[in-house]
Amino acid sequence: MGEQERMVEAILFATAEPISLRELAARMPHGSDPAEALVHLRKRYEGRGVNLCKIGDAWAMRTAPDLGFLMQRETVETRKLSRAAIETLAIIAYHQPVTRAEIEEIRGVSVSRGTVDQLLEMEWIRFGRRKMTPGRPVTFVVTQEFLDHFGLENARDLPGLKELRAAGLLENRPPPGAGLPGPEEEGEDESTEGQSELFED
Repeated sequence: MGEQERMVEAILFATAEPISLRELAARMPHGSDPAEALVHLRKRYEGRGVNLCKIGDAWAMRTAPDLGFLMQRETVETRKLSRAAIETLAIIAYHQPVTRAEIEEIRGVSVSRGTVDQLLEMEWIRFGRRKMTPGRPVTFVVTQEFLDHFGLENARDLPGLKELRAAGLLENRPPPGAGLPGPEEEGEDESTEGQSELFED
């Protein structure tokens, strides 16, 4: 196992992008167990200057969060997003898979093609499955690059309402009419089984 840890460590340090378990297994000798090696390696790197991080379904070596300031000169990248792009990205992250029409309904304004193109070009979002509704619209989801940039293992690690309010990013008072059930909320108690049938690969 010690030798397998060394192999996994060497591969992770040599690759710029996060690497999946399948890719590790393909590079290592037959009969190797990269999953177990990763568990041991992750423990060994706890508290060190670099940590072994899980990003989506892949793994990568990343600078310890508290030492990020040391890399500031090398990693700072000026890539300003418009308010529309930030709102669109947030909606996709929290509601994925989501269609353009759903994004527009949540934002209350139309989404320009340029906004979506910019996020696609940055590789922070990608096309998801088509929705099984009239017109079969395409959906959008966030990418592994998005998770990697923000240091998230998966989209479930995004801050919730409490964290956003605590950080001062949301108002503590509910929006007007939040306590009143709308027509969309009446069927909220119904079973959500079968929702996956709305999508296809």
